[in-house]
Amino acid sequence: MSTKYAKEVSTQTVKSKKDDQHLSAIAGALFGFILVIAVLGAILMDGRVADAWIGTYVSVLTLVGIYILFALKVASQWEKVIVLRLGKFSKLAGPGAFWIVPIVDAVPTWIDHRVMVTPFSAEKTLTKDTVPVDVDAVLFWVVWDAEKAALEVEDYKVAIAWAAQTALREVIGQMDLASILIGRSKMDSDLQKIIDERTTPWGITVQSVEIRDVIIPQDLEDAMSRQAQAERERQARVILGESEKQIAHSFAEAAKAYADNPTALHLRAMNMLFEGLKEKGALVIVPSSAVDTMNLGGLSGMVSMAQQNLPKE
Repeated sequence: MSTKYAKEVSTQTVKSKKDDQHLSAIAGALFGFILVIAVLGAILMDGRVADAWIGTYVSVLTLVGIYILFALKVASQWEKVIVLRLGKFSKLAGPGAFWIVPIVDAVPTWIDHRVMVTPFSAEKTLTKDTVPVDVDAVLFWVVWDAEKAALEVEDYKVAIAWAAQTALREVIGQMDLASILIGRSKMDSDLQKIIDERTTPWGITVQSVEIRDVIIPQDLEDAMSRQAQAERERQARVILGESEKQIAHSFAEAAKAYADNPTALHLRAMNMLFEGLKEKGALVIVPSSAVDTMNLGGLSGMVSMAQQNLPKE
């Protein structure tokens, strides 16, 4: 478990505890309004009413204001509140305004019912084929039972973060490197299943798990790159060999056709020579044996005609 990750989790814990200190703005406004009324009333009654009655009036209004300040709570639309009475579970309150009995009732936990996002990671974890990898992932989860989330686990946000990381290490240890690199969807589903089994008793369900990045050692990455390059070169040579085989087969078929038809072979040779001499300044070297076999002497007239028909600059 990395120190960096532990610090992040502890920071989230402190923030969650700060967020639990909900003070209603409505209650504060009512408290201030009641104090203003108490002061104004005391000023107006000064000299007309006995000081004992004025003190009683101010004290009563102040107590009413303090009661409203600590008794009136307001939960947002996405929140559920755990109310404990004398240390025992009393009710789930919210969303909206609700009342508690100060001193007797306590509000230790405010549960957020929105979809939560928790990043987690596993650093230098060995795969099944003993390769150390660093894996970063993101967990999407939601609280479906606020009572269980508050009463069954001390801090459900921290608990689900640790459960996700241990599950990630467990899954990595059961897979080889190739499966991790090409089978992220399977890894996501396995992680979701494992984490969901652990968090369901806490009233939490896992919606999805997504692997963000898989980092392997640089030396291994270079070796895999060379291996992939060698594989591409091998495939290129195989394709080239298949092409040569097809060309040789085509030449064999053509040779069979020309073997029984010398006239066609001569015409083909004449066509090749003509095509070669069409370009201005072209030079064609023909073996002497081809003069007799292909009757090239009779082609001189055609070559002359071809050269005369060349466009002039």
